[in-house]
This record gives sequence, C-alpha cells and structure tokens, in this order.
Amino acid sequence: MGDPFGLARFSFVAPAGEGAVLKVTPAWDDESDEEADALRLWAGEAAVPLLRHDRKRRALLLGRARPGDDLASLAEDDAISIAVDVGRTLWQPAGPPFRWIGDHVPRWLDRPAEGPGRRLLPVARRLLARLDIGATTLVHGDLHHHNLLSSGSGYVAIDPKPMLGEPEYDIAPFLWNPIGYRMRRDVTERRLAAFASAGLDDWRMRAWAVIRASYLGADEDEIEVLQTLV
Repeated sequence: MGDPFGLARFSFVAPAGEGAVLKVTPAWDDESDEEADALRLWAGEAAVPLLRHDRKRRALLLGRARPGDDLASLAEDDAISIAVDVGRTLWQPAGPPFRWIGDHVPRWLDRPAEGPGRRLLPVARRLLARLDIGATTLVHGDLHHHNLLSSGSGYVAIDPKPMLGEPEYDIAPFLWNPIGYRMRRDVTERRLAAFASAGLDDWRMRAWAVIRASYLGADEDEIEVLQTLV
C-alpha cells in the first residue's frame, strides 16, 4: 500500500499495487453512497473501472489511471474539450438505486457552507423554484479538472458523487476550478459556450452554477462572476 494521494481531502485514497487504487469513503459522505453503482454502469467507459467493492466497509478497489495527469496541466481549450467529451459519455439514462438531486438540493440550501457564498442564497432559491429538475440522467456530481485523469489513450473520471438529475447540474464545479484559478467572466463564458454547443441548456447551467455555489461555498471573485450569469 502506497502513501495516500494528496488531493484526496475526505476519503482515504492510496495506491494498491501497480494497477489499482484503494478508496474508503467516510460514513458521513452520503453523496458517495452509490459510487460503486455508477462505476458498474459506466463499465470503464470514461470512468475508472471498479475492480471490487465492499459496501459494508465503504471500500472500493479501483483501476488506476495511468499516467494520471489531470486537466489542470492542459491548455484551457483542451481541458474544456475533454470535459465535454467525458461528460457526454457519463450522462446516461438511469434509475434506482440512484437518488434524485431534487430531493437533496433544498436540504443543502438549508445547510450552506460558511462564508460569503451565502449571499447567493436568496437568488439561488428563486432560481431553484423556476427549475423543473430532470430525474432520468445519471450525473457525476463533482465534474472538474482534478477529477478527470489521463489514462491510456483518453481521459477518465474519478470520485463521482452520482445522483439522478440533468447534465447542466454537473457544469458548476468545472467553472470554478482548477485549484488556484481565479474565476473570470470571459473564461466562464467560454466554458459555458462549449457545453452549450454540446447540447446543454445555457440558462440551466448558469442557474445551477449559482445554486450550487450558494451552498458549497464561493469566494469574492467567484461571487462577482456568478452574479453576472443570471
């Protein structure tokens, strides 16, 4: 067993031999409850393969992405293009055991992260009331630069927090990543345009960006940009 990966903030994630990774998720991370189910559905297509799963111990043995570089190392346009391609593969029709985001987002809005992002809550609640939230598409839940890794001839997703929803829900984390990036309006618009060209609804992406930032947390730079989106 190797040393844990540095970017794994909540789960225990470490190499398990040359070709595998052991991941153990904490009991409080209920958004990861169906991670193994999603990986089985994706079956190694645009996502790391699931090798073994112990549901009781919340342990997953995953195929290791090699060489494993994430999108933060790429030029902006290349990173956007890969994220679009991976997302389109992951967004598949699904049903139980996956839970619906519409049952959980209101609860998250009632328990937002501390910080200035809370200023977005009033507009976030108004936007949520206007959404007829989809319930038939499996979403990754945390689709961003550091969760998309190079593997063989392509890129694969890791660390899903899968639920039923709509693809537009997934774009928000990509807009304010990678780590160290200072959110800018021009870059944000370019990213939104790329996903819109792939068939996603522009307004719904903007609405979900504000909604998710209001409870996940946002800094002053992010708030300044997000307020211009809707």
